[in-house]
Amino acid sequence: MSDTLSAARIDVAQARALTPGCAHVLHFNNAGAALMPQPVLDATIGQLQREAVMGGYEAAAHMAGATEAVYDSVARLINAHRDEIALFEGSSQAWHKAFHAVPLAKGDRVLTASTEYSTNWLSLLRIRERTGCTIEMVPDRPSGEVDVDALAAMLDERVKLVMITHVATSNGMVNPVEEVGRAVRGSGALYLVDACQSVGQLPIDVARIGCDLLAAAGRKYLRGPRGTGFLFVRKDRLAQLEPPVIDIHAAQWTGRDTYAWRPDARRFETLEHSVATRLGLGAAVDHALGWGLEAIAERIAGLSAGLRERLEAIGGVRVHDRGRQRSGIVTFTVAGRSADELMADLRRHGINTTVSRIEAARLDMEPRGLERMVRASVHYYNTEEEVERFAEAIAARA
Repeated sequence: MSDTLSAARIDVAQARALTPGCAHVLHFNNAGAALMPQPVLDATIGQLQREAVMGGYEAAAHMAGATEAVYDSVARLINAHRDEIALFEGSSQAWHKAFHAVPLAKGDRVLTASTEYSTNWLSLLRIRERTGCTIEMVPDRPSGEVDVDALAAMLDERVKLVMITHVATSNGMVNPVEEVGRAVRGSGALYLVDACQSVGQLPIDVARIGCDLLAAAGRKYLRGPRGTGFLFVRKDRLAQLEPPVIDIHAAQWTGRDTYAWRPDARRFETLEHSVATRLGLGAAVDHALGWGLEAIAERIAGLSAGLRERLEAIGGVRVHDRGRQRSGIVTFTVAGRSADELMADLRRHGINTTVSRIEAARLDMEPRGLERMVRASVHYYNTEEEVERFAEAIAARA
């Protein structure tokens, strides 16, 4: 495999030197939880140590400036304003806070696509039971992406929410979220993007996307600690949304029977949180910005394309990725081999992957007759040699 990628725009040797886990595992589970770099470990562990010797509240006050700076870093990452950012203990929490803030009623329509993740779909089913709104699937293009022309034709005054997953967890496809944004603009519908698999591996610009809400994870391609995530809420949409939870952080208790919401996106947050992991998230964002998202995206695209090419050349292996644009997620099956057993076998030999299951992506996998697939996901600190080693390991088990 060519070393061109290694020398192009990312100093891979330096990236690996800053990633302790690279000395121990071949980590192709970055879409699950990427290996944290040393600056993230230092920020997170350092705060825990301060809490141990100073006290939790005192350590938080000591690092208040650094914690505030996390909002600036996240805003810079996605081209937003700091007042449009709320921090959470994961992408699912961020997404649910956004989704359940959208006022829906009987007769309202929600448009979504086949890439919707199971947790999101379950929330849709529940809100349909509660409100009587309808859920409608936008057709896919033959290549797998959401059909934007079909979506535009479905829009009317009853469509209150359009929700699209940017990168599919089960097939690596990148949805055309900017095209969707242009179609939705002016329709009156709110536009929610699930970017849990795209933030950190692709450049994200909420102004270009045109979304009103965007939820993302810290532990995946951003390389932050587990239990971190964030939500973008466009400022001019705040008045249309009602956060599902309120406390003394989200609102001010102005009188015995009155309160006033915070004027920014932090009205979606609650008081209690981990300062240590938030500082870790900020360090992860700054680390990614330091490498540059364009450079990261370029390297991931090259590594994943090389991985698909090598897997497709192995007899008995079938790659199941879709889309005209593909991400760092590579899904495949090996004839006669259980995906779960293969994942466990690889892990015993120091190779990390995961399994995509129909229970997590039924809308995508069921029509394709798939129940289990191995999912390998690369990052910029992975090497061409690791791609070769991985392919050899699969070939030996095919």
